[in-house]
Amino acid sequence: MASAADIAADFCADVPTPIAVPTEIIEGNPGLVVLENNGHRLLKNMSWGFPRLTREMRLRGDPPGRLGLVADLTNPMWEHIVVDPRYRCLIPVSHFANPDGDPGEKTRTWFSVAGEPLVAWAGFCRNTPEFGPVFAGMTMTANVLVEPYNDRMPTLLARDEYDHWLHGSIQDVIAFQFRPPTAADRMTILNTQDRWKSGKLPPMLQPQMALL
Repeated sequence: MASAADIAADFCADVPTPIAVPTEIIEGNPGLVVLENNGHRLLKNMSWGFPRLTREMRLRGDPPGRLGLVADLTNPMWEHIVVDPRYRCLIPVSHFANPDGDPGEKTRTWFSVAGEPLVAWAGFCRNTPEFGPVFAGMTMTANVLVEPYNDRMPTLLARDEYDHWLHGSIQDVIAFQFRPPTAADRMTILNTQDRWKSGKLPPMLQPQMALL
């Protein structure tokens, strides 16, 4: 529910062009990233998911798919991206969701960091011929709060780690991914009955609730 100006201020970034803030980020749709250019942080709009085209997809004549999560840093798909700080970014989020329940009946369960209206997810971004500017987020082993829903979770950064992520070496990237995750006791969980693909936000962020 924050404005682009509020998000930019929180990340000490400029907004070079007018930006629409999406209420949620879905793979293939626009999201917000903070990147650095010549020492200045910029808030930009990009689509979530790098193009992915396997040999089998090429043989079938399929269009590229999307890959929005960076779980295996040794995957050849990422070998030229993860080593180069030019392709690092911060992904502003307030919550992240995981599905819960049986196939066809899955609901949305939300996670957030207590006391932090916005957090930064460690990400990578670049311009691509297929989809234009895109981004993906790095994942890590889940903490005990998230693990019953997913064995992976976003790699979340503290405010004093932003520069380290944006400028660090590949060894630093590896260290971020393999360190302990955000502690479970620093996070909150919100179970809902909203269907997984409903598009509904956490109740406290739904516009009608915000007006009360």
